[in-house]
Amino acid sequence: MIEVLVVDDDTRVADVNAAYVEKIPGFRVAAKAHNAAEALRLVEDVPVDLVLLDHYLPDDTGLSVVRSLRERGHQTDVIMVTAARDVATVQAAMRHGALQYLVKPFSYAGLRAKLDAYAALRRTLDSGGEAEQAEVDRMFSALSSTPAPELPKGHSPTTADLVRRALMAAEGPLSAQELADRTRLSRQTAQRYLKLLERTGRVRLSLKYGDTGRPEHRYEWAASA
Repeated sequence: MIEVLVVDDDTRVADVNAAYVEKIPGFRVAAKAHNAAEALRLVEDVPVDLVLLDHYLPDDTGLSVVRSLRERGHQTDVIMVTAARDVATVQAAMRHGALQYLVKPFSYAGLRAKLDAYAALRRTLDSGGEAEQAEVDRMFSALSSTPAPELPKGHSPTTADLVRRALMAAEGPLSAQELADRTRLSRQTAQRYLKLLERTGRVRLSLKYGDTGRPEHRYEWAASA
């Protein structure tokens, strides 16, 4: 079993993430922590293979936790699980040895894809010997990619990913026109992909009422299905 430490300052989120982990074959939650000091103490006291680590903690940052782990000689693998999306934080996480960076909110399917790929990578590394380049590429690709929903005929995965990245980078919900402006898609194309992603549970729809009384449809990335 791969022993996992779940770290999140929000106890409810930690419980949800832990429940996700427990549903994935081959993984077990070793402990939960809600601040940086507790996380570091548990790594010292409890056998842990992988840390699912939030960045925003009440007493320090997730990046500081990763730095402290490395300074103390711990080679425990880390997957950052956080709402922090700025490039500087992502780059710093990579430099300090975070294996992956999973942006909130995410789905059970999204987390399972990461952990399944992580387990496969561990099996290959633990077995010793040699791995073909294609196999290594496949496993690292699975770790770094976000699973896309099945698309109907006539829909492009590249366009769907463009919409996903624009919504995830936005500070709040976007209208179809705002999304079109950001992605340089036509409004009709943006609307079509938004509706598709909403049906698959990847996008959340909300209504904004203006002076005319006619609500404006606004969309944000949810990935909570």
